[in-house]
Amino acid sequence: MNFKNYATDGFYDELFDEEGKPRPGADHFVERINQLPEEELQQRQKAAEHALLNLGITFNVYSDEAQTEKIFPFDIVPRIVQAQEWTTLEKGLKQRIKALNTFINDVYNEQKIIKDGVIPADLVFSADGYRKPCVGLKPPCGVWCHITGTDLVRGGDGKFYVLEDNLRCPSGVSYVLENRQIMKRTFPKVFEACSVRPVTDYPSRLLETLQEMAPSGVRFPTVVVWTPGIYNSAYFEHSFLAQQMGVPLVEGGDLVVHRGEVMMRTTQGLERVDVIYRRIDDDFMDPKTFRPDSVLGVPGLMDAYKEGRVALANAPGTGVADDKAVYAYVPEIIKYYLGEEPIINNVPTYACWRDEDKQYVLENLDTLVVKAVNESGGYGMLIGPHSTQAEREEFARRIKAKPRTYIAQPTLALSRVPVLVGDHFEGRHVDLRPYILYGDSSIYVNPGGLTRVALKKGSLVVNSSQGGGSKDTWVLRGENDDNPSESGQQQEAF
Repeated sequence: MNFKNYATDGFYDELFDEEGKPRPGADHFVERINQLPEEELQQRQKAAEHALLNLGITFNVYSDEAQTEKIFPFDIVPRIVQAQEWTTLEKGLKQRIKALNTFINDVYNEQKIIKDGVIPADLVFSADGYRKPCVGLKPPCGVWCHITGTDLVRGGDGKFYVLEDNLRCPSGVSYVLENRQIMKRTFPKVFEACSVRPVTDYPSRLLETLQEMAPSGVRFPTVVVWTPGIYNSAYFEHSFLAQQMGVPLVEGGDLVVHRGEVMMRTTQGLERVDVIYRRIDDDFMDPKTFRPDSVLGVPGLMDAYKEGRVALANAPGTGVADDKAVYAYVPEIIKYYLGEEPIINNVPTYACWRDEDKQYVLENLDTLVVKAVNESGGYGMLIGPHSTQAEREEFARRIKAKPRTYIAQPTLALSRVPVLVGDHFEGRHVDLRPYILYGDSSIYVNPGGLTRVALKKGSLVVNSSQGGGSKDTWVLRGENDDNPSESGQQQEAF
């Protein structure tokens, strides 16, 4: 088995150029694959899947009647990103998250961007993620979005675009870390030869970011990861990150506000908690402030937070900035706060609450991708070229009824990466979710991120809930790159 018969089919391919030659930095990997004996690559793929099964890397699919738990599909052909290209992406992501953080702080405080007419007030205040109880909040270090996962896509022109921002409880980084371990064991020699930048220090950097948020005067802060529980689709990740950071994993019933302090119940009695990395939605955090019927939350938590007695990551209310309607204004947000042009552009977006945009969308539903602004996971979407007349008519009815809740974008020719299909390779569309940590003094972008792949032939939907899988993302070191490469850890391959 080799790449000799692999065809890019006119799409931008992450591994091969338009002439079918390996892109710079990919030649070592391609050469190694082409040298493997027949069926060995399939054996390595099966061994990787078996390792993932043993590690228990799963997610819950709530669309299934039985709410099944599934192994996250994984393909052993990596996505390779050139050093110079990553440098540009890194700068663009830092620029974007800095501007969005400033925007969130402004929205809940002085509201200058609204008063100056850059973004409509009703658009902001009607956002699903806007939280009125957060007005006037001053989070530690002025940081609202400590952990962000930004979804990027590469179009047919070879350029990267931001598809959406995830500033509430972005998931998936555990797969990044586990995928890397699997790849280092599957191709140790070629991994070392390619000089790949490390991702495995993410937990230590995350812990450092969280500790920096601790209330003033706390020298050795107690950090916890707060999970909704074992039935949450990302529970594996919650427990994984807590274990990797060496901090407790707690549920709402483990926490209590006592004399104004947030305390954790332990076998030794109550212990003060200084920083909470929450993986629970705003609405369920505190029944006294948000949903009174929440049985997952901690009564009085928001009072302790407002008084600076505990830190929360991410801060409540950050969802106002990842509303898909607000997304359309991010280029203006960057220009307004930073006085700069966006380094990474948005995908061109039609906002259906604008009459002119709405009319264009309704007339071109067969060519556009329509998204509900408050949906995620690949739900609430219409992919025009793959839709039926009945589906288009239904979306037209929805858009006319509630134009604020829909945006539309051109159908991009997303880039592809080879995927092992039986005894040969086929191209499949991918996106990329890098993870950004915003600390007290700096912004860190983990080099790589989660490459999600649409395993269904021709599909543009990469979400795991819709049948997508993942790949390891190799960011290569540059010649003058001071960052270390990740050792291949001389082990025998599977």
